[in-house]
Amino acid sequence: MIKRNLVTSLLLYETVRTTKKRAQVVRPMADRLITVAKTKQPHLAIRFINRVVTDKNASRKLMEVLRERYSDRQSGFTRMIPVGARKGDGAELVEISLLEGKDVVPREAKAPRSTVKKSVKTAKSKAKKDSSSAS
Repeated sequence: MIKRNLVTSLLLYETVRTTKKRAQVVRPMADRLITVAKTKQPHLAIRFINRVVTDKNASRKLMEVLRERYSDRQSGFTRMIPVGARKGDGAELVEISLLEGKDVVPREAKAPRSTVKKSVKTAKSKAKKDSSSAS
């Protein structure tokens, strides 16, 4: 479960500080998830991703943002940077992070239909009132 949580945190926050051994285990998992999101059909990719990732926002980010960010890159989506040793037990710490890719412009959210209809109805009713008061 700790591996799944580390992968989820890496996808959500794009950088995680952990021990070197844990990072070495998590790195191929994250790379595999990004590759699956890029190569498989969306409905199959989501099913595969949700087996590993524990948060729906992480899987959404993977499918909408990271998939587009790394569309030109074939592999090597993560980087491990050594940050020293942990104070208590001297374990080697590294910061594992996702590499920078091309900028992704988020899609604009569609306005709910009910508000669009209301604004059209109010404009029509104002036009009728103006035409009846002008007569």
